[in-house]
Amino acid sequence: MRILATDGIAANGKAGLEDLGYEVITEFYEPEVLAEKVKEADCLIVRSATKVRQPIIDAALETGRLKLIIRAGVGIDNIDKDYAEAHGIAVRNTPRASSNAMSELALAHLFAVSRFIGTANVEMRQGKWNKKAYTGKELCGSQLGLVGFGRTARFLAEKCAALGMNVAYYDIVGEDPNVPYQYLPFDELIATADFISMHIPATADGKPVIGAAELAAMKPGVRIVNCARGNLVEEKALLEALNSGHVAACALDVFQNEPTPDPELLAHPHISVTPHIGAQTVEAQTRIGLELVDVVRDFFN
Repeated sequence: MRILATDGIAANGKAGLEDLGYEVITEFYEPEVLAEKVKEADCLIVRSATKVRQPIIDAALETGRLKLIIRAGVGIDNIDKDYAEAHGIAVRNTPRASSNAMSELALAHLFAVSRFIGTANVEMRQGKWNKKAYTGKELCGSQLGLVGFGRTARFLAEKCAALGMNVAYYDIVGEDPNVPYQYLPFDELIATADFISMHIPATADGKPVIGAAELAAMKPGVRIVNCARGNLVEEKALLEALNSGHVAACALDVFQNEPTPDPELLAHPHISVTPHIGAQTVEAQTRIGLELVDVVRDFFN
């Protein structure tokens, strides 16, 4: 059986799949080439670079060999999941492996936006000493609002509570009575938080969860972190709120247009940016490799 891992795979994952008897090909293909290669594959493993849209799935259906698509990570918005499953191709992900790594990046960005670390770093390298421009806000004693309360948010909540933050959360499934954090309705959460961190999947219709109205409802001086999905925050409205000063700072690991984000976002002095690296740690990639082996084994056996 043949597995295509078009965006790469950790060495332990490749070795584990080969130990199970699978041929594993780790090569990136442009869409027109992938449409041919996928016809002779039993399983397709992707990260965020490869987009598995209807034309790729239709090509696979010509032979009927492809049975499983796996997103090595959490978000599956780069896969037409409904279309694939409607045509007999299963779609899976690896939700457990990268949660801690993603929470650590979100925490790093919380520090960055609280103390303007990114901008200060760049300007000092330019010979500027703008000490008075960087009056920050302490995390300890501040209210953190988590939009979504899955695995990553729970890891982050634990870390931030240890720093002395007051943690509140909203989740579509409602309140969890087994956690020591405050549950708030969405509107109240965003209106009362000093820091807001996004932890929900991409919306099915592609519409942002945080737009101009939601930004206006937030506290003046709010700081926002989005390491979840790029379409959750409307970027033009965010820029307007930053330029007006209503939003003090924002951190983005994900963007509406990847890998070519809006240059105005990248250049804004009150935005901390990273190139979608939430799961990009040695430990997370090792765990993803192990989880991929489990997913493939369980599916085909």
